[in-house]
Amino acid sequence: MNSYQLSEFDFEFPPQLIALRTAGKGKTRILHCSKSGSHTSILKAPQILDLLKKGDCIVVNNTKVFPARLFGKTPFGGQVEALLVQALNPSKNGKARFEALVKPGRAFSLNKSVFLAGVFAEVENILEDGTRILRFEITPQELEKLLEKEGHIPLPPYIQRPDDQSDKEAYQSIFAKQTGAVAAPTASLHFSQEMLNQIKEKGVSIAEVTLHVGPGTFQNINTEDFREHQMHGEHYELTEKNAQIINETKERQGRVIAIGTTSTRVLETIASEDGRIQAQKGLTRAFIYPGYRYKITDGLLTNFHWPKSSLILLVAAFYGKENTLAAYQKAIENQMQLFSYGDGMLIL
Repeated sequence: MNSYQLSEFDFEFPPQLIALRTAGKGKTRILHCSKSGSHTSILKAPQILDLLKKGDCIVVNNTKVFPARLFGKTPFGGQVEALLVQALNPSKNGKARFEALVKPGRAFSLNKSVFLAGVFAEVENILEDGTRILRFEITPQELEKLLEKEGHIPLPPYIQRPDDQSDKEAYQSIFAKQTGAVAAPTASLHFSQEMLNQIKEKGVSIAEVTLHVGPGTFQNINTEDFREHQMHGEHYELTEKNAQIINETKERQGRVIAIGTTSTRVLETIASEDGRIQAQKGLTRAFIYPGYRYKITDGLLTNFHWPKSSLILLVAAFYGKENTLAAYQKAIENQMQLFSYGDGMLIL
C-alpha cells in the first residue's frame, strides 16, 4: 500500500555537503545500489563501466544549457533579472520573443519596458502563473549573440554563489547538442570523454533523447498529498534512429539504462506498455512517483536530489522508498557531495 505523503520523503543533511562546484567529469563518486536493495558500494565514476555489459544501452539527454539569465535595470535604476525559459515565434516585425521568469515582478508590469543586458524588452503578456512574455528590440539571432556575451549560466537556486567562466564548461555535459535547457541533465556530468570511449569499446549502445529541462525541475511541491502536484511542461524529442537503438536493445534482452531523471521521463512518456518505443516529439508533464510501474527503464544513474522534490519521488518509484532513503543516509554518512554538482547513485 503506497502512502502519498510528501513529508515521508524528507531527510536531513549537513549544508556543507551541497556541492558548490563539481569534482570534474569522471572524477565524482557513485553509490552503486543493487536493484533489489540488497547491497550498496561506493565507486569512482569510471568504475561504473564495469557494471555495464555488451548489448546494454545507455540513454542520455543531449539538451544543451544556454546562458539564460540576464540582469538589467528599470528606467528608474532598480536592479532586475530575467530567466529566459522558452523561445517563442518572433513578432511580426521579426523581434525575439521569450517566456521568462522575472524578478522583481512589479518591475515587469504589462506593456512596460525594462533594460536587460543593454537591450530593451517589453512585457507583452503576463501568464496565470506569473511568467512574462518578453519582446526584445532585437532579432532572435542578435539575442543569441547577446546571450553568449552577456548571459549567465542559470545555476540551481541552492548553489549560492554567482556563476563564473568555469561554469560554462562544468555545467554542460559531453552529450550537449540541442540548445534549449535552463538546467543541466546533471547525471550526464559524471561522464568524461575517456569513459565514453570505453563504453563504446565494450559494445554498449548509446541512444540520445532531447528534453529541454525547464525551471520546473526546481519547483517545490506545495501539497502534502503529492499526487495533487502539477508538473511544468517540458519539450522532448526522440528521433527514429535513437528509437531503433533502444528497441533493438530490448529485442536482444539488453538493459536500457537511463542516465538521469530527464532521460527517464522521456522514455516513460513514450514507451508503450510492452516496452516498445517510437520516434516522437511533444510536451511532457510526466510525474513519476511510488506506485508507478516502469515500462522500459532497467537501470538508472542519477544525482542525489533535494528533499521532498519530484525527482526523489521518481527515484523512489524505481527503487522503493525505504531503499532510497537508506541510500541517501549512506551517502551522507560517507560525506558524498549532494545535488546538481555532486556525486551520484546508480541503481542497477
